[in-house]
Amino acid sequence: MTGTFGSNDLMSVEEMECKATNPLLAAGEDGDDNDQHGGGGRPGVGTVVKAKPKTKKPAMYRVLLLNDDYTPMEFVVHVLERFFNKSREAATEIMLHVHHRGVGVCGIFTYEIAETKVSQVIDFARRHQHPLQCTMEKE
Repeated sequence: MTGTFGSNDLMSVEEMECKATNPLLAAGEDGDDNDQHGGGGRPGVGTVVKAKPKTKKPAMYRVLLLNDDYTPMEFVVHVLERFFNKSREAATEIMLHVHHRGVGVCGIFTYEIAETKVSQVIDFARRHQHPLQCTMEKE
């Protein structure tokens, strides 16, 4: 192929790649830098930026057991093992903390999980006729 081409007839490699990779260029839009549109001087070409949503960490809540004079210590240990997945040793340590100080932390959870655990413990205690109290507070 031989022939004479003017400088306007030649397309740079960059322009060819742009047209090949961006089918959104309309007819007549050649991607030259003479237009006043955005996209680095190329009409119809712009940078698409996906906005990443800023997610906050959820508020955390402490689930607390309160001491009373009627609930057996062994029942409190059982509750800690069953509803908070504590080992026998960890449950005994928390139970003694509650017994001596009046209140103890069973775990820290998101609001919905803490609320569920509180209601499960209270329902379980009532079914077994114990006055054990469980509550939650924002951390």
